[in-house]
Amino acid sequence: MEQNNYDAIIIGAGSIGTPLAMALAERKMKVLVLEAAPSSGQGQNKCAIGGIRATHSDGSKIKACLRSLAIFSTWKERHGDDLGWIKGGYAFPVYTEHDETALKTLLKVQRGFGLDIDWVGPEKMLSLMPGMTPVDLRGGTWSPGDGSASPLLSNWAFYRRAVSLGAEFRFCEPVRRIISERGEVRGVETAAGRYGARWVVNAAGAQAAAVSELAGVKVPVKPDCHEAGITEPVKRFFEPMVVDIRRGDKSGNYYFYQNWEGQVVFCITPSPQVWSDDRRSTSEFLPEASRRMVSLVPALSNLKVRRTWRGLYPMTPDGFPIVDFPDSLKGYVLSVGMCGQGFMLGPGLGEAVAAHMAGSPSAEDREILAGFRLDRSFAGQEALK
Repeated sequence: MEQNNYDAIIIGAGSIGTPLAMALAERKMKVLVLEAAPSSGQGQNKCAIGGIRATHSDGSKIKACLRSLAIFSTWKERHGDDLGWIKGGYAFPVYTEHDETALKTLLKVQRGFGLDIDWVGPEKMLSLMPGMTPVDLRGGTWSPGDGSASPLLSNWAFYRRAVSLGAEFRFCEPVRRIISERGEVRGVETAAGRYGARWVVNAAGAQAAAVSELAGVKVPVKPDCHEAGITEPVKRFFEPMVVDIRRGDKSGNYYFYQNWEGQVVFCITPSPQVWSDDRRSTSEFLPEASRRMVSLVPALSNLKVRRTWRGLYPMTPDGFPIVDFPDSLKGYVLSVGMCGQGFMLGPGLGEAVAAHMAGSPSAEDREILAGFRLDRSFAGQEALK
């Protein structure tokens, strides 16, 4: 191999790759991050709306996101950067018996993992989201420890810390070959040269499947288009991320919150899913999102929308990430298929993956990755995708 050998090369400087680089550099490993875009966080990270929750239906996700919450919520105190963190919680209002039964059943699982979440009545839910339609409101689940942060500020802070600890980032340099020999990773090749490493991590987001083909390892990840929007800033009038899990005519659930600058950020889950890598906004999104949001909270009709955008959710068949060390290629690491939750999973997963790569995983590190293996059946479904 040529010079510049590293302990680890990470492909992708986004919601997964950047915090992983930081976690590896904290463990004194020599890290190189290769990114096709001109700077860190310019892929799906900047399309994320900023929600961070541990209220999932699966133990691996719950544990990873609890770690992420600890990192986001204490970052300013420990490192000085303002990430736009708000401990606003997550509120899931319920209007049907079916949804009440589903969330109360899930609540038992979530509380079994020690989550601070409970069922609250209509009065509490209305106090959390003033102006919400009270007709048929049955209550909902409320998790006060969840929150939100700025994806751009967060990625920039993680990038700066990684660099300060010795990690190297090379931009506008896509990987065109993953080099292996006798079943082991040796490094990568780009247009600029070859770099040697013991570990090569695929954290390529929406391009994960194509990158993994370079390693000869197939992964069932394909992008699904989601659109989001943001309003003008207004005086703060509610705190939680509000998630309405009812289905609409052209969408599944939708969710919105007021960020640290007072803007309301919102997103819907398209139904049916839109399988594509097309990042162009559509004329259908805003009417559908506005209709549903105003129906839930009529006062939202007074807000002016500043812009909309479209991002890609790297989806797996069951809605769970793939984070694994495939036996077919020693030294190759998968951290892909985050299903639109890379921002909230990234820091926690970065800690767990880095611990494995450094050879010192804890029991919890093993538990986190155990649920994300590549060789699983993919038969189940994440309840709160």
